[in-house]
Amino acid sequence: MNQTPQDFEELETRITADYPALSRRLQQTARFLLDHPQEVAFATVAQLAEQADVTPSTLIRFANSFGFTGFSEMQRLFRSRLVDELPNYNERIHAVRSATGETPDSTQLLWEFADANREVLEQLPSRIDPRHLERALDIFEQASAIHVMGARRSFVVASYMTYALHHIDKRTFLVNGLGGMYGEQLKAIGDDDALLVVSFSPYAQETREMADEARKRGVPLVVITDSNLSPLARIADVSLVVHEAEVKSFRGLTASLCLTQTLAISLGMRQDKARDHPSSDSDAGQV
Repeated sequence: MNQTPQDFEELETRITADYPALSRRLQQTARFLLDHPQEVAFATVAQLAEQADVTPSTLIRFANSFGFTGFSEMQRLFRSRLVDELPNYNERIHAVRSATGETPDSTQLLWEFADANREVLEQLPSRIDPRHLERALDIFEQASAIHVMGARRSFVVASYMTYALHHIDKRTFLVNGLGGMYGEQLKAIGDDDALLVVSFSPYAQETREMADEARKRGVPLVVITDSNLSPLARIADVSLVVHEAEVKSFRGLTASLCLTQTLAISLGMRQDKARDHPSSDSDAGQV
């Protein structure tokens, strides 16, 4: 049995390869989907069925034939493709309006963002493996200093984590590449330090290079990312996978910020406990 496609490129390859074996209706659906990826990314099943001149059940059957549990699951791959190709917010807004013919008002958007973020926050605790959470805290606690990196959208999360760690008196440095000095900042990471990297698809090149170099040097690496298939997850000592809310191709950061807040405060509580109950090793040999 073929594995469900994990990205748009893989889906496109599968559709092209399986096209001759599809029924006439599914071939018609395939042509429409690949010819109108922008519309597929944002429109409803009813809207797409009307445009493709097929029934909504045909769209669902098409998605099922490629291993998806429903059409919305397959639609996410089309949406991710558009997000990666249209980094400019104005372009995304125009794409949404063109595809759906809708211009939602501010109150409607507020409810949509609030509902989507509430849902991912409710799911977050069950999606994070407690063993991974504790292992990340072990690494941070043992590190002499924590270096934090996040480029582009992830920079917000990295900045907040740096701020929070400073407030629990943990030596912390934000890797911001100021003046293009990523290499110099990497060299400043000591053998007893740790690196926290925050990166989401399409995974900034400078972040990947920094993580690769840290890995080669044996620096403990903790990653916050959006998939176990992320190139960063595969090289991390600990990977914490976060699924963010997405509304009309705009992804949130609520879950990631909640996770970093949890990490920082949990580490602060560990440090406070250690101060109250110092290791008995310091008393060894005393009478």
